[in-house]
Amino acid sequence: MEHTSERIPVLALWSAPRCRSTAFMRMMTERGDHAVVHEPLSRVVDFGEVEVGDQVAHSEQEVLAELRAIAAHKPVFFKDTTDFAYPALLADKAFLSAATHTFIIRDPAEAIASHHALNPELGRDEIGFARLYEIFTAVQDATGTTPVVIDSDDLLDRPAETVRAYCSAVGIPFLPDALSWQPGMRSEWQTTSKWHKSTSETSGFKRGSSDGAEKVAADPVLRGYRDYHQPYYEKLRAVALRPSA
Repeated sequence: MEHTSERIPVLALWSAPRCRSTAFMRMMTERGDHAVVHEPLSRVVDFGEVEVGDQVAHSEQEVLAELRAIAAHKPVFFKDTTDFAYPALLADKAFLSAATHTFIIRDPAEAIASHHALNPELGRDEIGFARLYEIFTAVQDATGTTPVVIDSDDLLDRPAETVRAYCSAVGIPFLPDALSWQPGMRSEWQTTSKWHKSTSETSGFKRGSSDGAEKVAADPVLRGYRDYHQPYYEKLRAVALRPSA
C-alpha cells in the first residue's frame, strides 16, 4: 500500500443503482456546506460529457481533475452509481487514497426489482454490486483502512441515528435540519429524471411498500442476478455502520 497524495476535501458516496443514494445526496444538498456533484462519472460514460462545477468534462480523468479543482476552494460531495465500470478511477491511486470514499447498500433483491421496473432490459453487470465491491476493495488497498458503509434500510428505519453515525465517521458535523427538504425535481436530475422521480416526491427519508423481493424470487433470470450479487452485498453489509437505536 502507498499513500500517494495528501488528503483532499472530497467526500464520495458510491452506490449500486436504486440503493437510495439520490435521497442521501438530497440530504447533503440541504446541508449547504459542500459543493454537490451528481453522478459525474456515470454521466460522462453514458453521455460523453458532464458538467462538473462550471466546467465540462469529457472523460473520467477530466471528471476527477475537476473534482480536485473544486475541492481547492470548497469541500465537495459527489455520489455516483456502478451501473458502469470506471477503470480510470481504479487506476488513480492518488484519488482513491486522497478522497474520503463511502458506500451505501440495499438488499439486492429490492434494488434489482426497482431497477428492472425502470429498465426491463437490465443486464447482470449493471446491477452494480460487484463493481461496488471492486471500488470498495480498491479504496481499502489504497488507504489501508475499511471505508465507511451504510445500509439504506438503516437510513430509512433510523435516519437521524444513521446520518449521525455517518457524519461522525467521515468527520463532518451532524446537521439534523438537513434530514427534511422540500419535494421537487432538481435541475441536475433533469436529463435522467425517470430515475429520480421517486426521490423528487419525498421530503425526507421514508420507507415505501414493496414486493420486490418476491418478484425477483419468482423470476429465474432476476433470481440468478440476485444470487450473483448477493455475496458482494453481504461482504459490504458485514462492515456497515451499526447506528444506535
